[in-house]
Amino acid sequence: MAEITIRDVTKTFGKTTIMEGVNLDIRNGEFVVILGPSGCGKSTLLRLIAGLEDVTHGEILIGGQVVNTLEPRERGCAMVFQNYALYPHMTVAENIGYALKVAGVPKAERLLRVQTTAKSVGLTDFLDRKPGQLSGGQRQRVAMARAIIREPKVFLFDEPLSNLDAKLRVQMRHEIRRIHNLVRATSIFVTHDQQEGMTLADRLVIMNSGSIEQIGTPQEIYDHPASLYVAGFVGSPAMNFLPGSVAGAGLSIFLGDGQSVAIPSSFKARSGQLVQVGLRPEKLAIVAKAQGQLNAAFQFFEELGSSRVYHMQIEDIPVSVVSEHKLNLTAGEHVGLTFAQSTLHVFDGATGRSLVRQVQGERVGELA
Repeated sequence: MAEITIRDVTKTFGKTTIMEGVNLDIRNGEFVVILGPSGCGKSTLLRLIAGLEDVTHGEILIGGQVVNTLEPRERGCAMVFQNYALYPHMTVAENIGYALKVAGVPKAERLLRVQTTAKSVGLTDFLDRKPGQLSGGQRQRVAMARAIIREPKVFLFDEPLSNLDAKLRVQMRHEIRRIHNLVRATSIFVTHDQQEGMTLADRLVIMNSGSIEQIGTPQEIYDHPASLYVAGFVGSPAMNFLPGSVAGAGLSIFLGDGQSVAIPSSFKARSGQLVQVGLRPEKLAIVAKAQGQLNAAFQFFEELGSSRVYHMQIEDIPVSVVSEHKLNLTAGEHVGLTFAQSTLHVFDGATGRSLVRQVQGERVGELA
């Protein structure tokens, strides 16, 4: 195992800055997921750690050693790619053991380690097959086995599940987490899929446009997003946002259609400030219009079996509500929406940053 330290790392390609001033500490044996949309810099950061790209400025340390000038093979990292990168002419056993063969490990020892590794990922019955005879999930297991057999200090996963169907992705998420718990190597997993991030990570690193927006456990980031960007990216269905302005001493926010919501005094808002009010769909309840804190017009619903997603509108702003209750509503019908005041999120309209930085006197997560 090895801790990883990223100190003020900047990466440029020509005159284009891909990331700037990134700082991150990853603990021994930790499973960290770097989450963000395409183009945010997450894969570039992984490639910098692996040594597949050169750092423009700053330092990367693995196990306390600066590795900026080390070749990829000298860093103690094993990388699992999206496209598996298997040798099609080799059997599963040969693919898994190839790195040991190149390293000059004796054949008897090599075969024993291949058998042991294959068993750990459920590939014992497939050792004589070629990659073309395997399913996508099996090929990904071979790629992981090939990484595991090297006994690396660090595992690097670059969107390894993107080519799999939805059901297989879930199975492989469980498999990756099981293997991590088994080998306990430090792991960094890059993905754009927030569900993957939420289910796999010890800690999430949310990236946006080459910088880190927030670091924290999945629960911390879900419950206390540091910015409008994080709040909208993490959660499905996405958080609802209602634009408004603060009135009086900051105890009420007036929305564009004349409605208002009261907010707790813990929000550091000033009178006249433009804000965005955030509400998670599962924190809203549908009631009779007269009983609601907000009035909305019902549009349609999505049936999920155990629950429904009700799509509403407040003026021209779409709002979604997740509920287990099967309600008989007609399109255009006006209803009330209620919520607990403690579930409100309020973000600065100009900067997008959360107006709450403290929860019960303690800093939540690590804000960029």
